Amino acid sequence: MPSRSPRGSRRRSGGGESSSRWASRTPRGSPGAPLERPFSVATRRPVRVGFDVSPLVQTQAGTARHVRGVLGALQGRVDLEVLPLSYGGPGRLSTVLRDALWYPIGISRGSERFDVLHCPTFRGPFRSRTPVVLTIHDLAVLRHPEAFRRWHRMTARAALEGARTADAVVALSEFTRRETIELLGVRHERVRVVPNGVEPLFTPYGDAAEGDYILAVGTLEPRKNLDRVVEAAARTGVELRVVGARGWGGVDVPGWVGRVSDDELAALYRGAGCVVYASLYEGFGLPVLEAMASGTPVVTSAGGATEEVAGGAAVLVEPTDAEAIAAGIREALARRDELAARGLERARAFTWERAADELEALWRWLA
Repeated sequence: MPSRSPRGSRRRSGGGESSSRWASRTPRGSPGAPLERPFSVATRRPVRVGFDVSPLVQTQAGTARHVRGVLGALQGRVDLEVLPLSYGGPGRLSTVLRDALWYPIGISRGSERFDVLHCPTFRGPFRSRTPVVLTIHDLAVLRHPEAFRRWHRMTARAALEGARTADAVVALSEFTRRETIELLGVRHERVRVVPNGVEPLFTPYGDAAEGDYILAVGTLEPRKNLDRVVEAAARTGVELRVVGARGWGGVDVPGWVGRVSDDELAALYRGAGCVVYASLYEGFGLPVLEAMASGTPVVTSAGGATEEVAGGAAVLVEPTDAEAIAAGIREALARRDELAARGLERARAFTWERAADELEALWRWLA
């Protein structure tokens, strides 16, 4: 385990070896210094975690779902106190102040109250006296910078430097773990894979939307590749419905439904002939998991995180080829019962309880 000296002179007792044993190890400030102890914890003591909940007011997309799922699964745990931290609201000014000031500096003020500071995105403090955990959902801003606004590119690249000195980095998939190691230079020992779970409401049982249609879920932005999905759907002659926020980038999508409630989304999943998620780049791909849990076949991109999540239970396609996507849609509709059964079995491997267990073990180890 890295020395705590760069964080300050504070020393902790209980729950592990003395600080002196680890004082000669690689300093925390060294990029990618390894995590040298396993996550198993021999003893339990009360642990206080400061948890950044800002994504809940910033977005309704996958990051917010991740935060809600983890926090829900952590409720009522013995000897674990999770205290929410946030700044501002959903407006543009709050976003600018949060990115420019609160994350780099403000979030760590008073962090001595906590044993661990958990940031469920890649944005976190530059310096902290308390161990910091960052979460990497994806590194699309580095792989596909052209798909992001200038402000987001600038602040994200600066914030991602924090992953080099964080005590631990959580990746949502093995794909994102490899990306983190390659693009950020973080040592592999420091990066742990903790996949998302799926909400209980995404199940085959319940109301289903009416009509013969296929479904796409995602913010209207270039990275989601919806223009090719629209073209592919037109080639099959099947109605396409698209659920997601407006986004940016001039994407005009026929069949756009806009944002819907979780109950409405669950009904749309159940009623769809298949779900098409042919994104150009993802760090996980929650709609793939939600669709499988709903008993609906999935068509998704080959070669990335969504293929990993699907685990052989989806039709894989080349996302840059509209005809390949169309062929995948036809195949999914033809194999609907088989793919639905395989998807349900695959989805059972992903729970928020399991994700919360992994995070709690990590926090107790760091504390």
